[in-house]
Amino acid sequence: MTRRVAAFALLIAAVSGVARIDSAPAAEETKPIRALLVIGGCCHDYKKQKDLLMKGISARANVEWAVSYDPSDKTTHLNPIYEKEDWSKGYDVVLHDECCSDVKDLTLIDRILKPHRDGLPAVVVHCGMHCYRSEGWPKKTIPWFEFTGLSTTGHGAQLPIEITFIDKESPITKGMEGWKTVDEELYNNYTGKLLETAQPLAKGKQLTKDGKVDESVVAWTNTYNGKTKVFATTLGHNNDTVADPRYLDLVARGLLWSVGKLDKEHLTPAKKVMIEDK
Repeated sequence: MTRRVAAFALLIAAVSGVARIDSAPAAEETKPIRALLVIGGCCHDYKKQKDLLMKGISARANVEWAVSYDPSDKTTHLNPIYEKEDWSKGYDVVLHDECCSDVKDLTLIDRILKPHRDGLPAVVVHCGMHCYRSEGWPKKTIPWFEFTGLSTTGHGAQLPIEITFIDKESPITKGMEGWKTVDEELYNNYTGKLLETAQPLAKGKQLTKDGKVDESVVAWTNTYNGKTKVFATTLGHNNDTVADPRYLDLVARGLLWSVGKLDKEHLTPAKKVMIEDK
């Protein structure tokens, strides 16, 4: 009888253990990063590039998107999303890919910069660097340059750029290899260097048509207003560059770094690209 009781007790314990395992809560699913893409303006195929960026990044990182695409090709046109005071509400990060150098009103520029001053992370690509040329440009460090981390005023002809990573230990660039782009625009570094708040990640070297070699920093990080993480790259004029897996790897990793989530949990494809998709 004693053996039967003992065996029965062991059976009860085993069943209870299985029940506890079965009822254990499932691991919490990693929430996607909510990103806003602000894109549009002069001189680029933004209609295609918006999809290349969003789909390309979401294929690499757990990021879902909302987009404010401005079809205007004018440098004077303000992206409509900035008409709202709380334009960035509800997003974890903003990717700036607009091209509107002649929007110069400091009140509007301040509205755009306020959430970033308050700590909202950002990614700035290509012509995003040439926007909002307010009073003092190009000789003074205007508010937009304080945000991006670079004073830049122009570029030369479209020619291939040889990309070399300067900081190979950065979590953004670690393990990545340089490459040579298709014909691209090499943005100048007007003062010859980044702002003191910025750290270079990659440089670009371009052989000009007259045989000279131009060299500039093409990717970096910036700490804006003492706290906000900004990843920036001047690359991305042509569709072939924006679609290049190496470019998308760089921008996706920069975005994750900016929000402090450059980890294996977030380096997984998103279940959907757009936030509103079901």
